[in-house]
Amino acid sequence: MELEDDFDVLDPERLIQCPYNKHHRIRACRFPYHLVKCRKSYPEVAKELATCPFNARHLVPQADLSDHIMKCNDKGFIEQDIVNQSSGFQREQMNAVSTWQAPPCDEDWETESLEQSDSPFVWGMTNSGINSSSTTFEQKNCLPSRVRAPESLPYAVSWKGCKYCACAFGTVTSVDRGSC
Repeated sequence: MELEDDFDVLDPERLIQCPYNKHHRIRACRFPYHLVKCRKSYPEVAKELATCPFNARHLVPQADLSDHIMKCNDKGFIEQDIVNQSSGFQREQMNAVSTWQAPPCDEDWETESLEQSDSPFVWGMTNSGINSSSTTFEQKNCLPSRVRAPESLPYAVSWKGCKYCACAFGTVTSVDRGSC
C-alpha cells in the first residue's frame, strides 16, 4: 500500500486540492499554473498562506509553517544537495583534468585565400579562367530549357491597374485590361 501511495505522488493526472479555494481540484501537472492564477484571484487568502522553502507548491497557513518545515518530505532533497556541496563533491568534478586533446589542424586559411582568384562573384556567371589576368566570363543557365531567367530585376513595380489580376504588374495588354 505504501508503494502505491509513493507511485500516486508521481502521477501527473492525480487531483490536488487548491489551497486558495477548497472546491478547486486540479491535476498535478497543472497545479503550479493554477496556483499563480488563484493567488491573483484570492489576495486575502494569499496573505494568510506561506510558501514552503523546500517546495513552492506547498502553501500552508503562516502559523503552521514551522511545523510543516520540520515534516516536509522535500526537505531531504535540499539537505542532500547541501551535504554534497559542503563535501566538495561538485568542486572535485569541476577541477578534474580533461584528457581530451584537439586533433592536429591541416588547414591554412591564409594560403587558401591567396590561391583563390580575386574575381568578384556575379550571379549566373562562371569563371572559366585559371588566374585573374585571363578571366573570361560565360553565361551559365541552370534553369530547365522551357524556363528562362528574367532579363532585369523588378526594382520598381507599377501598382496601377487591378489588384486582383496580372494587369497590376503591367503584363496584360491594354485590350485585356477592360475585362477586369
